[in-house]
Amino acid sequence: MGRGRVLIVDNDPQIRRMMRTTLVSQAFEVDEASSGDEALESIRSSKYELILLDINMPGTTGIETCKEIRSVSDVVVIMLTVRSTEGDKTRAFDAGADDYVTKPFSTPELLARIRAALRRKARALDTAPARVQLGAIEIDFKTREVTGGTAQERLTPKEYDLLSYLASRPNQVITHRELLREVWGPDSGEEKEYLRVFINRLRKKIELAPDNPEYLLTEPWVGYRLRLPQ
Repeated sequence: MGRGRVLIVDNDPQIRRMMRTTLVSQAFEVDEASSGDEALESIRSSKYELILLDINMPGTTGIETCKEIRSVSDVVVIMLTVRSTEGDKTRAFDAGADDYVTKPFSTPELLARIRAALRRKARALDTAPARVQLGAIEIDFKTREVTGGTAQERLTPKEYDLLSYLASRPNQVITHRELLREVWGPDSGEEKEYLRVFINRLRKKIELAPDNPEYLLTEPWVGYRLRLPQ
């Protein structure tokens, strides 16, 4: 039985060929796109479990493509790039990427990241509560929508992963390391900038006063907790 369909998006045919060979050997079905525009056409006509998306493409960039994908799909997206600065990673996650792999990468590393990203998505679907009420704000984890504030908001996949993990452990302090490893993977335990970016984004969506949060609270030097009303 196949493991599902993967879309490879990269303007380098040799990289696409290498990744196709690797994924087909692991029983994935594979489609290819050489540009962001081709990728967007593909996801409109086919359903994918995962997209491998190069950031540095001519024309529509990987970041722009990821944002467009996120407007229509919650598919797992792993971004690939030769750039590995903290800012590059943050921009990728901010665009909605589930993970970020720096080129050159080994076949075992790529497969491990794919397996981890698919497991995290499956676990999040299994453990997330159906709904959470935070005062006037309601979070529907099935539709990933936040209502009751100034406007209806939709959670990106990473926002959803982070918030659902906190919501599955209400009123508990979750350390930075645990959140990073559970939401971003085992290699992300020290990269706290990811958390700061996404906690701030979540507060803008689920708090009526994001600068003075009532529910998504910081525990200085330790981590964060989601305080649910009694």
